[in-house]
This record gives sequence, structure tokens and C-alpha cells, in this order.
Amino acid sequence: MSRRFIFMGAIAGILVLSGSAAALTGRSATKTTQRVPIPVLPPPGNFVTRIDNKYFPLRPGTTFLFRGTQQGKARLVSVFVTHKTKMILGIRATVVLDQVLVGGKREEKTFDWYAQDKHGNVWYLGESSSDFVNGKWIRSDGSWEAGVNGAKAGILMKANPRIGDVYRQEYYAGHAEDMAKVLSRSESVTVPYGNFERGLETSEWTPLERGVLEHKYYVKGVGNVRTITVKGGSEAEHLVSIKR
Repeated sequence: MSRRFIFMGAIAGILVLSGSAAALTGRSATKTTQRVPIPVLPPPGNFVTRIDNKYFPLRPGTTFLFRGTQQGKARLVSVFVTHKTKMILGIRATVVLDQVLVGGKREEKTFDWYAQDKHGNVWYLGESSSDFVNGKWIRSDGSWEAGVNGAKAGILMKANPRIGDVYRQEYYAGHAEDMAKVLSRSESVTVPYGNFERGLETSEWTPLERGVLEHKYYVKGVGNVRTITVKGGSEAEHLVSIKR
């Protein structure tokens, strides 16, 4: 899996389940997972070249720096929005390089592929992820690409997320099955980068890692600013700086 699930081992015409859902823990989480449909990817002509979703803007040349902890060790994450693109199912996706250091040592690097449709929804089209093992980069089992071996694109961020929305962020059976639920649009969030009001809070999980639940916080015009593990761990990650 990509860093969007950072502590588990180591978005007219879109099918999204909304409304109230049971707490995403235990048996209720399984029931919720089973009824969340895979969103239908729009045709290539329905996509734009930029990603300016208010909660998940990706401007090429931007670097987001996060700090946190993982199993008691310092964790440093650099997320760089490259100027590169990748064609996936006829859609030109933006390539984002995500690099992770734990305890000062290289642990993971991921190339994520995102694209935005005309409505403003950001789609997640796949990732190429590698773990640093015994001095070598080894491709991880969570790597996937929409259209390859049955993998399906998901929605990373909706254009207008509503409280109670539940949606799949990716789908490659047995390898990549992240999902999210919108909890709030009025959260106050304080991180080293700044203090924010009316932040978007989501709950994110995967049936592949039962018992693990994260909450993420997004701010308009900025993006993800905080990630905390609320079940199955106690880790946290906060936005420290943005360089453009």
C-alpha cells in the first residue's frame, strides 16, 4: 500500500455510497466494506490536465514535508508533485513521488498516479511502490495500475465531499482495497505548518488490514495536513512545510 495507509505494515456519474454508516470497527466495518461499490471511471475525454481540487491540490513542483512517528522512531515523509505524467487507460495522470525515512533510514518510495475529472473529483489510478530491504529497493505487493490484472481506479478525493459519503479509493483484489468515509467538514486542525478551521476529516481503512483505522484531515487550498491512527496503533503524522 502507499503512504496513504502509512502505518499498516511497516471522489455526475460516479457510483458512491453515501448516507449514514455504522462505526467502522469490527463486524460493522465488514458490512460497510461489502456494500461499497467500485466507482465507474469516466472516459478519458472527461478528464482535465490540472489537479486543483480544493481539498487535494497537486501543483507540479510542490513538495509537502511531513513528520511523525512510527513504532517509536522518527518518521519523515517527502511528497513531491513531479512535472511528469503517465498515460493510464487513455488518461494523462500526474506522477507524485512519495519517499519515507524511518529512524533516518530509507524505508519506502512510491510513485502515485492521480487525475482529475471535469467535475473536480480526483481519481487514484495506481501506484508503483517499493520497500528498501537489505540495501535494495524491492517492488511491494501493494503496487497496482488501473486496467492491469483487474485493478480498478478509485476516488481519492471527491469534488464536494458530504458527511457520510463512503467510497473506494482503489481496488485491486487482495492487494489494494483502501476505502474512506467523510466524518466532518468543520474540524479545527493544528499542525506545525499552521492552524486551520473547517477542515475535512475522513476515516480510512482497508479490509486487508482488519483492526487498523486512520483519521485524515484535509484543508482547503492545502491538502492533507494530518494523519493519525485511531485503532490498531498510536502513530501520527503532521504537515511541517510546503515548498513551491
